Amino acid sequence: MPTQRAEALASVDSALPEPLKLPRKAPVFTGETHTQLVRRARKMHKVLTETYPDAHCELDFTTPLELLVATILSAQTTDVMVNKVTPTLFAKYPDAAAYAEADREELETILKPTGFFRAKTNSLMKLGQALVDEYDGVVPDKLEELVKLPGTGRKTANVVLGNAFGVPGITVDTHFGRLVRRFGWTEEEDPVKVEHLIGALFPKKDWTMLSHRLIFHGRRRCHAKKPACGACPIAQWCPSYGTGPIDPELAAKLVKTPA
Repeated sequence: MPTQRAEALASVDSALPEPLKLPRKAPVFTGETHTQLVRRARKMHKVLTETYPDAHCELDFTTPLELLVATILSAQTTDVMVNKVTPTLFAKYPDAAAYAEADREELETILKPTGFFRAKTNSLMKLGQALVDEYDGVVPDKLEELVKLPGTGRKTANVVLGNAFGVPGITVDTHFGRLVRRFGWTEEEDPVKVEHLIGALFPKKDWTMLSHRLIFHGRRRCHAKKPACGACPIAQWCPSYGTGPIDPELAAKLVKTPA
């Protein structure tokens, strides 16, 4: 029989507000069916949609060519750095012909802060020439044509399609690939396989924004070395919960805000 004191304590406990329910250890999804995976992935995306209502492409651009150039420059550097360089770049090189005819030394000087500036200069000059020769200086709006352009792989092509042309595409960058594996959505490492496997979990219309939301989450909370697990809105569905600090106060200190 419970004592009077135990009954009183139980009464007090039941009157307290229910605390935030975060899992004590990583959820286990062993034997998860494809249907269950789809439901879990879409729940996570729904919460990320609510968490990051302002998710968007963080590269500054006004035309498809500007976005294509900015995305090529974003390799091995940050979007913040690219955005510092592109106002000068876009003013000096307003079209494909300008890149094709660029003075190599001048272009290298502008691109130097982005790193690998000689290779990037080479890519932009070749890109400009290819666009002039094959597309009358206009950036094509089809994946199969974009990936043939100098410096343009599937990741870059999907960024341009989704954000400049409104054609849904999944951008498998470093953040996206890390998160989908951490979330247990796939174990694949190959970016093309990841693109197709994750695409199969979501309606096509969601692909572009899904990419933005995962990239936002990767940059702000789900960091590579120390994710902010205790401040994560999708912790209850994540099999990697506990990879980073689960204490809410410690985790909150790891959350980054946009620069």
